[in-house]
Amino acid sequence: MTDQKPDTLLLTISGIDRPGVTAAMFATLTRAGVGVLDIEQIVLRRRLILGILVTAPRDWKRLRDAVEATAADLGMSVEVDRGTGDNRVRREGRSHVTVIGAPLKAAAMAAVAGRIADSGANIDRIERMARYPVTAIDLHVSGVHPDRLRAMLSMEAAAQGVDIAVQPASLLRRGMRLIVMDVDSTLVQGEVIELLAAHSGHAEAVARVTERAMRGELDFEESLRERVALLEGIPATVLDRVYHELVLAPGARTLVRTLRRLGYRFALVSGGFTQITDRLADELGIHYARANELEIVDGRLTGRILGDVVDREGKAEALRFFAGEVGVPLESVVAIGDGANDLDMLEIAGLGIAFNAKALVQAVADTTVNVPYFDAILYLLGITREEVEALDLAHGVVTPSPPVP
Repeated sequence: MTDQKPDTLLLTISGIDRPGVTAAMFATLTRAGVGVLDIEQIVLRRRLILGILVTAPRDWKRLRDAVEATAADLGMSVEVDRGTGDNRVRREGRSHVTVIGAPLKAAAMAAVAGRIADSGANIDRIERMARYPVTAIDLHVSGVHPDRLRAMLSMEAAAQGVDIAVQPASLLRRGMRLIVMDVDSTLVQGEVIELLAAHSGHAEAVARVTERAMRGELDFEESLRERVALLEGIPATVLDRVYHELVLAPGARTLVRTLRRLGYRFALVSGGFTQITDRLADELGIHYARANELEIVDGRLTGRILGDVVDREGKAEALRFFAGEVGVPLESVVAIGDGANDLDMLEIAGLGIAFNAKALVQAVADTTVNVPYFDAILYLLGITREEVEALDLAHGVVTPSPPVP
């Protein structure tokens, strides 16, 4: 090691975390009169790793000795590395890569990191978004365009059985957004029309047509009118029974509750029926809703729909309308769906998410979420599980503690 004065010093302090470590280290740096250029700190299972990049004083060896003495007093270890400048300027092509697994295996992370390296990109930072009931890790990546990175990692996601979302790093991720959600098999489990058909004796026939329509094999409007015709004669009171039979996707209430507190707006855009979706919107506090209206005469379903059908194009038009009502650009819209009739709205939204979707939809959406937890979408928006629980606690909602591994 030469005696030539370096431009910077990188101090890496590690050891068992306890109160006062960071304060003591900065007190030592204060006495040396150095400038702070960068700081990174993590605590993993009570073990602290603190990195501080500072300008090097004229008598840099004296500072090195003082830092080492402070670390020893704290029962910590420290490394002091000399440098010749500040951190490199961040390169173009900055992305957030969110990896979600249940469980998330080391092999999957190795594969993801390998593909990022193969692309010529660099992982600048890693942080955990959640550890229960799924493990979600957010990688800050730079050096390659997000579209190219997304194409590479989508294949790896399928191979490893994990969900990977790639989003450009921008302020949009932190701003208020409009969340537009499909209802059937997305916000709620199953298809409302199939629940209705169970009361008409045509459940199997309706289910077969629904499955083909969601795969994109049939024209949606034609298939919907065909299925609704099979509901003719059902008492309107069945709609109330079906509403109470609905089961929300796990985590749906958490997602809506959390984002509403942060000022987000919500819309339901469904190929289902207003008699169900309007009540669902009222119950969850959804701001807007658009769906098809079943005709009811003399207390019974006629087997017809009133007005235009909300089909694939209708969903996209509704998304544009609600974005205008809220006053946000399409880039600030998050669309969530699972079927072929969701494709247009997923395409025009700033972030289109295929939630437990058909293969056709997963192939074209910006990202996929295949774990059954609807609130996993929060991690794609940069919100950690710990932040969700802290916000709930502040509003008097106590969430169950995760199991200790």
